[in-house]
Amino acid sequence: MVAFFADEENGGVFGSHPAVVQHPEWFAGATEAISEVGGYSVDIGGTRAYLLQTGEKALSWIKLTARGTAAHGSRVIRDNAVTKLARAVATLGAEEWPLHMTSTTTQLVGELRGILGLPDDAEPDEVVLATGTAAGFLQATLRVTGNPTVLEAGYKHNVIPDTASALVDLRPFAGQEDEVLDRVRELIGPDIELEVLHHDIGLEFPFEGALVEKMTATLQRHDPGAPVLPYLMSGGTDNKALAELGITGYGFAPLRLDAGLDFPAMFHGVDERVPLAALEFGRAVLADFLRDC
Repeated sequence: MVAFFADEENGGVFGSHPAVVQHPEWFAGATEAISEVGGYSVDIGGTRAYLLQTGEKALSWIKLTARGTAAHGSRVIRDNAVTKLARAVATLGAEEWPLHMTSTTTQLVGELRGILGLPDDAEPDEVVLATGTAAGFLQATLRVTGNPTVLEAGYKHNVIPDTASALVDLRPFAGQEDEVLDRVRELIGPDIELEVLHHDIGLEFPFEGALVEKMTATLQRHDPGAPVLPYLMSGGTDNKALAELGITGYGFAPLRLDAGLDFPAMFHGVDERVPLAALEFGRAVLADFLRDC
C-alpha cells in the first residue's frame, strides 16, 4: 500500500499518528514500511556509498520558561527573566553529551573504517569526520543533541518582561528519554520551568532480512559496486507512528548525489533542493524495487 501523510514536520500529530490510532485497519497486514531520508549516496574518500536508514533517534521538544520581575528598563532588576533564561540556554547549548554507540552506529563506523583505510581503533568521531559532508548527518548519531531553536521574551525596548521562554529540540537515543530530561534539569537549574511539548519514540532495526536485501540489491543494480551501509537517522520520520502497530520501518528514498554536494547542509535551509538527475535515479530505483515487491 502507498500512504501520504501530512504534518511530519510537526511530529505527525495531525497526520500519521491519528491515522494509526483512529484507523489501524488501514494498515492491516502491513509488517514493513519504507519512508524518507535513506538510500541516498555519500562520498566517502572518493567511494560513492549509500546510507540505508535502519533506525532513528527519539524526539523530545521541550519549552523552558523563566519568570522574573516586570519593571521599567532603566531600573536595577536582578530578578530578570531574560537573564535567567539566557544563562540556562547558553549552558544547555554548550553541553558536551557523551559518546553513545548503538548496534547500528557500531556497524556503520566499522564499515567506514574499512572504506577509508583507517585502523580498527580509530575513534568514532575521527571516522565520521573523515567522511566529509556526510558527517553533517552522521555526527549527530553518535551523541544526544539539544539545540535551542526559538527564543521569546518582551514586547518593548524599555520594558523588562516578567517571563521569557525558549524552545529546545532534544534528540535522545531510544530508552534514554528520562535520563536526558533529568540531565537537562540539572543544567538549567531549579529556577527554570521545563515542559515537554511533544515526545516520540526512537527506533532501531537490524540491517538484515528480505526487505533490506531487496533494497540493497536494487540500489546496486543501478549503481554496481557501490557499498550500502546502515545508519541511524538523527531526525525522525512517520515510521515512528507506524511502529505503534508493530510495523518495521526503514528509510529508503534513493538519490544518487554529486560528490561535491553538501546534502546535509540543505535540510531546512533557504534553498533546500536536490538535483533533477538524483530524482530521476531515485524514481528508477524505486520503480524497480516496487515491481519486485
